[in-house]
Amino acid sequence: MLNAAIFLPLLTGLLSLAMPRRRADIVRFVALAGSVLTLFAALALWAGLDPAGGALQWRTTLPWIPAIGASYDVAIGGLSSALIVLTALLLTVVAAFSLRAEDRAHAHAFLFLLLGTGLIGLFAAQDLLLFYVFFEVALVPMYFIIGVWGGEQRSYAALKFFLYTRAGSLAMLLGFLALYLAMQPHSFSLPAIIAARPLRDAPFAAALVFFALLLGFGVKLPIVPLHNWLPDAHVEAPTEGSVVLAGLQLKMGAYGLVAILLPVLPGTVARFGWLLVALALISLVWGALAALAQRDMKRLVAYTSINHMAYVTLAVAIAAMTADGDVQRLALDGAAVQMVSHGLLTGGMFLMVGILQHQAGTRDIGRFGGLLGRAPVFSLLFGLLAFGSLGLPGLSGFIAEFQVIGASLVLSLWVAAVVVLTLVVTTGVYLRLLSCVLMGEPTAPPRLAPLSPRELWPVVTLIVLSVLIGVLPGLLVPAVNGASQLLARF
Repeated sequence: MLNAAIFLPLLTGLLSLAMPRRRADIVRFVALAGSVLTLFAALALWAGLDPAGGALQWRTTLPWIPAIGASYDVAIGGLSSALIVLTALLLTVVAAFSLRAEDRAHAHAFLFLLLGTGLIGLFAAQDLLLFYVFFEVALVPMYFIIGVWGGEQRSYAALKFFLYTRAGSLAMLLGFLALYLAMQPHSFSLPAIIAARPLRDAPFAAALVFFALLLGFGVKLPIVPLHNWLPDAHVEAPTEGSVVLAGLQLKMGAYGLVAILLPVLPGTVARFGWLLVALALISLVWGALAALAQRDMKRLVAYTSINHMAYVTLAVAIAAMTADGDVQRLALDGAAVQMVSHGLLTGGMFLMVGILQHQAGTRDIGRFGGLLGRAPVFSLLFGLLAFGSLGLPGLSGFIAEFQVIGASLVLSLWVAAVVVLTLVVTTGVYLRLLSCVLMGEPTAPPRLAPLSPRELWPVVTLIVLSVLIGVLPGLLVPAVNGASQLLARF
């Protein structure tokens, strides 16, 4: 079932390429069918997961490159299972949203499905070389998605995206090679490296590997000052590209911090914990203040992603710097829920901004006003996504941020105070957005057309899931909790 979830998108993408050139409608339905089948496979994995059964389940291990100790080794735990379901869900959302698009439909569908295989494989990989391969498979399609279907500055944004992420992935590969060479016998096996911790008695080498992995994962997270590619990529990407970029690809860096960097180098992460705390706080503050200054709605949401994903960096630092198992689990559970919550809420926000741009021809906040009276359904959904993103109780954002803030109180009252202060600024960001777009006197853009089913149901699905997690966090937290206990230091 896990292998089916990994390779179904790729097989469906190849099938879409074989469809008749002039039948974009068939291609779109093939892509949607493949995404739905992948979602069913992911849900079957989630249903069959035993939260108390250990970190690795549904495991497959096959020889791949025996000469260098690399294998095709895939398995999942609670965190990776949740991210695989999120990946399949957002692939389905994107496929449904793109049903009517005809511009180079074959290549468009193939690239998104190939990207899905890369992401699901990455979240399941238990071999570091395999992880790197899936990492690259997930990156390359986004370069073409931005460069071909993006906005006026798409070439610049695509090149910037690729150079930043390529540099980060090469630094990550160097870190993986150092871990491989430190193992006796040499091995890329992640479980074996976590068990052996080969750099435990080599603090200088461990520090070099730490910074290599932090650079690789930090670019994709992104951490300030490695974030500069993100606003441009989001602004120029097509709507469906922004959904996947924010909802899924940022999780590649977050997952790497939690599932690789922390368990492989716990002592080194603890040694440089205050650096991680400083980077997290800077990212929280910078993301919130930069978002507050934006007029372009896409750029605003992009900067809030920097703010939201900084909670993951902070949670990793807290987990490494405390020996209290309960605090470790609280922080890592919050990080896991934040990954899922951000994917749902920010993916939904980019969909709504894309719909608004398509109908009104602009994303400038100052060009809107009074949509609450003219488009009540749109306004309701837009408001729910915004309130979820600012951490309102009853939605998933609150569950994630509450856990990380609770853990930060144990670490330092001052750290918790800065986090809460950035929450106030983030609240101001979203209230300003809602006030300018939904309230006030109606402005020039015409009355919005009612949302079509392909626009309405994907957004409603994301909001319903966010509400379910916010009201019934036990649907998600126990599974990721079982994994986080094994990811913690002791």
